[in-house]
Amino acid sequence: MKDIVIEPWLVDETTHEFFVPEYIIQLAEEVLKHYDLSVQNMQIITTKPDKGGAIWKLETKSGPKSLKLLHRRPTRSLFSLGAQEYLVEVRKARVPPIVKTKDGKRYVEAGGKLWFVAEWIEPLTPVAKDLEGARKLCYALGEFHRLSKGYVPPKQAEMASRLHKWPKNYEKMITKMSWFRNIAQYYPEMPASPPLLEVVDRFKEQARKGMERFLQSNYVEFVKQGTAHWGLVHQDYGWSNGQMGADGMWIIDLDGVAFDLPIRDLRKLISGAMADLYKWDATWVREMILAYHEANPITPELYELLMIDLAMPNEFYKNMKEVVYEPETFLNEQTAQLIQTIVETDQSKWPVLAEIENDWKGMG
Repeated sequence: MKDIVIEPWLVDETTHEFFVPEYIIQLAEEVLKHYDLSVQNMQIITTKPDKGGAIWKLETKSGPKSLKLLHRRPTRSLFSLGAQEYLVEVRKARVPPIVKTKDGKRYVEAGGKLWFVAEWIEPLTPVAKDLEGARKLCYALGEFHRLSKGYVPPKQAEMASRLHKWPKNYEKMITKMSWFRNIAQYYPEMPASPPLLEVVDRFKEQARKGMERFLQSNYVEFVKQGTAHWGLVHQDYGWSNGQMGADGMWIIDLDGVAFDLPIRDLRKLISGAMADLYKWDATWVREMILAYHEANPITPELYELLMIDLAMPNEFYKNMKEVVYEPETFLNEQTAQLIQTIVETDQSKWPVLAEIENDWKGMG
């Protein structure tokens, strides 16, 4: 088993939903020998076949645990494991504690990946998908960001930081809008090409205006304050990764944490919630920002950057970027429908942003 390297695997009609190749199951059993756990049952909970990751729930004599096969590079996984340990042990955050191996390590390396065991927190339930639930999610997110400040990664870990990447991300968004147009022109007969061509320039213009505002913002000053000042973003935070436990909100699945400006997580959460509502709602947006602010105060300068990021065509870009890889399959009837929904939702965004634009003026 020594020379095995874990690769992404195929899932098709012949395999069940949570299929994991036999050699990975054998590796999992080898990994568990490093722990002082008597495992009575192993159940696969979720897989990332395209990346080579998986999570099992373990029933053990000392209560339920999770076993995770992390799909990222080991040096990258070391960054997130260090973060998880820091949050639990130093900051007492409601994040699942890592279970150490027999020789006191945080992880086991096998198949060219890192594996680790953590406590399985029970009971955990998702909050309701209403405004009160959204407030709880935002408060918990603010708390997580505040507690993650001061984290210093282990020496062997690679530095996972997105702090410097905002300008590049915005530039990429503007560039790819032109690609979207070229692809739609190249496939004029596809159902989604006409609606895409109709709106792509409007969204590109939104991104270009956003970039102009961004260049006038305090972003450069923020970056100078450094990673430890800002702390970590979750990067994949939402209704499934922030859940209510017996003693408050818990945050799980920290494998993708990175240094960044915290409002990026908040922006994603707001954009996603508005997409779920199919319209922007000023009360929701205000309440979500206020709930976050209660746990991790937002300065007027940071609020301005949040407004700039909310004004970017994030949902359009996120949903359309796949067109670059498989235009023939992507530009279908379903995507044509999706474009219409995004456009309608986007129209309701601008009055809301105008209404809340000055909420933070004179604060601080």
